[in-house]
Amino acid sequence: MSKWMIASDLHGDAACVERLLERYRESGAERLILLGDLLYHGPRNDLPTGYEPKRVIDLLNAASGELLCVRGNCDTEVDQMVLNFPILAEYAYLEADGVRLFATHGHRFNRTALPSLKAGDILLHGHTHVPAAEAFGQRNLYLNPGSVSLPKEGSPNSYLLFENGRFAFCDLFGDVYREVRIE
Repeated sequence: MSKWMIASDLHGDAACVERLLERYRESGAERLILLGDLLYHGPRNDLPTGYEPKRVIDLLNAASGELLCVRGNCDTEVDQMVLNFPILAEYAYLEADGVRLFATHGHRFNRTALPSLKAGDILLHGHTHVPAAEAFGQRNLYLNPGSVSLPKEGSPNSYLLFENGRFAFCDLFGDVYREVRIE
């Protein structure tokens, strides 16, 4: 049985990353999967309230052995030079408890530009800053954890917890506000 925390779009907000890492430690998850956009806020986003990318570097590097990350559209080779874990992969295939996930940021592979998926696979990406759980294709599921630091469309600062075929959408206080079960 695996337990993972999945988050996206940190955008250099140290206060939100500190809360995320607290929730991660409290959750007992074995791995924190980050779907990109770690340090830079991006030219289209407002500056996050807690924008301290140097502090975020320290926080993430301290947890580097527990992180799996894919590259976001705001992540660069320069970011990789200061982070002690790989961040430049465009995607990762993950499998746990019979569930297969294609994890990516969402700016290249998404619902309108699908990667190769088998029936029942899950497309997991951030980028939009809006939490989502939508069925499509051949028993496929699109999941988006929303954004840790810059949520959009009235959504909370959020992340996902995955365990025993259950995805729980959580706010940064750890409260579950939506669940999706995989059959």
